Amino acid sequence: MISINFEDMTFSNLRDAESLHEYLKGKIDSVGARAYVFLDEIQEVSEWERCVNSLRVNSDVDIYITGSNAKMLSGEYATLLSGRYVEFTVYPFSFREYIDARESDGCKKSTSELFVEYVEYGGLPFLATSELDTASKAQYLKDIYTSVVIKDILKRNSLRDVELLERIINYTASNIGRIFSANSLAAYFKSEKRSASVDTIINYLAACERAYLFHKVSRVDLEGKELLRINDKYYLADHGIRQAIYGNNRRDIELILENIVCLELLRRGYKVSLGRIRNKEVDFVCD
Repeated sequence: MISINFEDMTFSNLRDAESLHEYLKGKIDSVGARAYVFLDEIQEVSEWERCVNSLRVNSDVDIYITGSNAKMLSGEYATLLSGRYVEFTVYPFSFREYIDARESDGCKKSTSELFVEYVEYGGLPFLATSELDTASKAQYLKDIYTSVVIKDILKRNSLRDVELLERIINYTASNIGRIFSANSLAAYFKSEKRSASVDTIINYLAACERAYLFHKVSRVDLEGKELLRINDKYYLADHGIRQAIYGNNRRDIELILENIVCLELLRRGYKVSLGRIRNKEVDFVCD
């Protein structure tokens, strides 16, 4: 097993395809059997797909690559890998996983006490395995949020209006699980003398989706079997981030519970949509 994390400066000399290929080829050839290669934060390597394709063709190897940005295996990257890959989305801990992590770390709290923790701070693994105080947990979640906004949304999508992006995120996070209308949000901004077109709002939200900050769930007419192209719902990838940027998770428990259920359905591999039958709605339709 050969493992490299490209956020580790030890491997800074391997951040181009040729150097990485030479290093891995030497390791693999010395094994004399099938090698298992794990490359973490692969997006830090220039033209990494050339290295991966070459190893796949010329070596007895299983390759596992991970990255924190949703664009990593989309578009041209997927094309360069020639479709010969399986993609897994890694979600934060479910409540069951959160309990297991806390108990394996020696925590003696009851299930109900752990659920209060989970509702407030979410399922990011670091928080489940660290005995941090309340202020440190909040700061960690804010740092994660800032990192996603700056690195994965603003920089990768060349977005300029930081204030508008943050206001859209705050609005969406405070209204998770509620029907969302870009038109109503644009009208709200206009009433505040703040210009934001519907297309801009939709584009900013799409950038948030690509960074896995939000998951969009679309509506389906269950009788007409039609996808309704307006009034989707958005759910946070981890509800702990809502506590960090908006607060009030325990007060808005009904929204948090719905977010937890939605993420659990996605985690179990369902394709999730919202159902509408005339004037009635089904919260989750799961295929």
